[in-house]
Amino acid sequence: MILHGYWRSSASYRVRLALGLKGISVEHRAVNLKDGEQHGAAHATRNVQAMVPVLELDDGTHLTQSLSIIEYLDEMFPQPALLPADPVLRSRVRAASLIIAADVMPIQNLRVLKFLRAEYGQDDAGVSAWARHWIANGFASLERTVAHRDGEFFVPDGPGMFECCLVPQVFNAVKFGLDMSAFPHLLAIHDAAQQISVFDQARPEQQHDAPSS
Repeated sequence: MILHGYWRSSASYRVRLALGLKGISVEHRAVNLKDGEQHGAAHATRNVQAMVPVLELDDGTHLTQSLSIIEYLDEMFPQPALLPADPVLRSRVRAASLIIAADVMPIQNLRVLKFLRAEYGQDDAGVSAWARHWIANGFASLERTVAHRDGEFFVPDGPGMFECCLVPQVFNAVKFGLDMSAFPHLLAIHDAAQQISVFDQARPEQQHDAPSS
């Protein structure tokens, strides 16, 4: 399989983590979002939305949308599971993951921030303030959601879909200067996940297309 992604894309980061937790090796191909490569003809055949990630299967099938890809991986490679077996817990994990993937990340991703600059004249400070506001808004809800968890992670089964969403979003939060001390439960889950080698290997700065320092 081939994962078409971008080193700093949160959605690509999520899928890298899911693949790592599953122990699945794939070929990584960079799509440079900053240079607009996602709008080129080649990528348009993979994803009509001109977005990443795209998981290309061995038969040439293209899968899009990070959470849909993660669920595909969980169905095709059941162990270790990224979603709990209990239907209620599974629903709660999906709901918490969607707070990040559907409510928080889309309004502070690259194309939205570029629009704020181009159409509303926002400078770096204004763009960062926008991002911090919406991340904090989502994190406030998530903090209450995970406060009564049983164990290091959101569910006792161990790191799964939620942690695959949380860790990239914390990366963005720190990048935009959000004070994470207001979210101790989320930070504790994040820090526990970072002790696992898979999470270290999936970090944006570890990717082959990350700019050299």
